[in-house]
Formats: sequence, structure tokens, C-alpha cells
Amino acid sequence: MERRGLEAGGMIARLVLRRLAFAVPVLGIVAFGVFLLAAASPFDPINQYYGVRLFDASSEDVARVRAELGLDQPVLMQFWHWFTGLLGGDLGTSRSLRQPVAQVLAERLPWTALLATTGLAIAVLLALVLGTVAAWRQGGIFDRLVTAIGHALEGVPPFVLALLSIAVFSLGLGWLPVAGLTDAGRAASVGQVLEHLALPALVLGVSQMPWLVLHVRQSMLSSLAEDHVTGARARGLAERVVVLRHALPTALLPFVTLIGARIPELVTGAVLVEEVFSWPGLAGALVTAATAVDYPLLAMITLIATAAVLLGSLLADVAAAALDPRVATDG
Repeated sequence: MERRGLEAGGMIARLVLRRLAFAVPVLGIVAFGVFLLAAASPFDPINQYYGVRLFDASSEDVARVRAELGLDQPVLMQFWHWFTGLLGGDLGTSRSLRQPVAQVLAERLPWTALLATTGLAIAVLLALVLGTVAAWRQGGIFDRLVTAIGHALEGVPPFVLALLSIAVFSLGLGWLPVAGLTDAGRAASVGQVLEHLALPALVLGVSQMPWLVLHVRQSMLSSLAEDHVTGARARGLAERVVVLRHALPTALLPFVTLIGARIPELVTGAVLVEEVFSWPGLAGALVTAATAVDYPLLAMITLIATAAVLLGSLLADVAAAALDPRVATDG
């Protein structure tokens, strides 16, 4: 048993190392692609840098600032300067926000991570509870209601849910604040943050729930029909014990894999929800960086999103291999 555990641990370790080695060129290609796409953008970064002051600036001043920002260089040279600086620990300076990129990330990334993890936790909790009960009561009113709502929500974008939730819970009922991190003039506190987090996190979680809950329901139905579940029922075990201790663990394996596959949608949904609720995360910085063709900030935010997707996929595969030794880890 101990030897088998060591072999499984070694296989998982090799899986992690292989994925990390694969992630390095992927991140490099993504960063280079961001620079190429930004170079093809119709927006001129110098316009965003100057704003309305551009009309009063002389052509000599504009040329000088363009040279200082490195915008007069070919895109390949700009990418090389950024990449070599990144290897040296210099993330560059955001031209649009007039701040070091490291400072922008330090101020905004924790709030995006808080929203995304809370939303994912809500989605997973709702999916497990609703999907399990729906499969347990297959064909009943609750099962039909959960299935219908799940299919209906699949086609609703997160920003639509966000606007509807604001109209109902903020403007209509007045239960929760509309936007921001705190009330106007109030200092940030745990209570204030949680109060303002509740609605956007719930919207993000509900927007990610349909695929998860329908998948849990289908996996549970398949698990309930397996021989070991039938045997548990034949031994006279209570139905609750059969469902929770015999059927549910078997259904969790494909569910864990699905969570990893949903990370890209979670990142996209978090961006949309942040914009609607004016949540002080990376979404606003991303929009500003894209319209201003802010290479350093745009590249770093894109790299963080890509790394989150790769990490989510890796964690899902590691969890699947840990839960079921039969899962292949050799790629």
C-alpha cells in the first residue's frame, strides 16, 4: 500500500513538472501575441497618453514623448525590451494609469482573486447540493425545476444577470449596495467589503452554476445505477447513506475535471461582473490598457489570466489523479 502511494505521488509530481515546463512556452507565445495584436490596433497609445492636451502639444513634443515611451521602435524591439525587463524583475510602467505595473497588480489583483474564488465556491456549492438532490429525486418537481433553470441560465450572459440583480436586490428591495468596494466616504472594513462582495460574487457564482449543476445531476444518475450502489441498497443501508457515501464520491471525479475546464469562463465572467459592479479589480485596468494599447499592463494581465487557466487545469488533473489512481498521468 505504501509503495503504491509512493508510485502515485511520483506520477503526480512528474505530471506537475511536465505541465509547468509546458506552461513556459505557452505564456511566452501568449505575451508575444498580445504585442502583435496591440500593434495592429487602430488606437494610438500617444493619444491616450496626452488626452485632450494632444491638441496643444507641438509635433516635436509628441515625437519626443513617443521616443521616451519606446513607441517609435518596431514591435519586436518593444517586446524584447519588455521581456528582458520581465526576466530581471521589472514589470514595466503602465502608460495609461501612470503607475508601475507591479503596483497596479498589487492593488487590484487581490480583489479580483477574492471575487473569482468566492464566485467559484458559490457555484460549486450550489451545483453539488442542487445536482445531487435533483438526481436523488429524479423525475420529481424539484428535479424538473433545477433542470429547467439550469438550461435557461446557460444562455444568459453574466452582465445580464448582474444588471437584473442590481435592479431587483439593490434598486428594488434595497438589500445590497449597487457597486464599489465600500459605501461613499466609508473606510474599507471586513463588514463593508463582505456587504459589497455579496451581490457580484452571487451573480458570478450563479452564472457559472448551470453547466456544473447539470453535470453533477447526470454524473449522479450514472453513479446511482452502478453495481456498488445497488449492492449498498441490497445491504439495507439508508438511502441517504447510499447517496452521500457511495454514489456521490463516484460522481465527484468528472465534476472535478469539469471545474478545471470552466476556469476560462470564470475569468471572463469575473471581468464582466467587475465592470458592471465597479469592483476595483483588474477588469477596469484591462479595459483601459486595451483601449490605450498599454503593452506592459495588457501583457501582464493577459499572462495572469492565462496562468490562472493553466493552473486550474493542472489542479483539476492532480485532484482527479489523487481521487482515482486509474486516471492516467502520462499525458
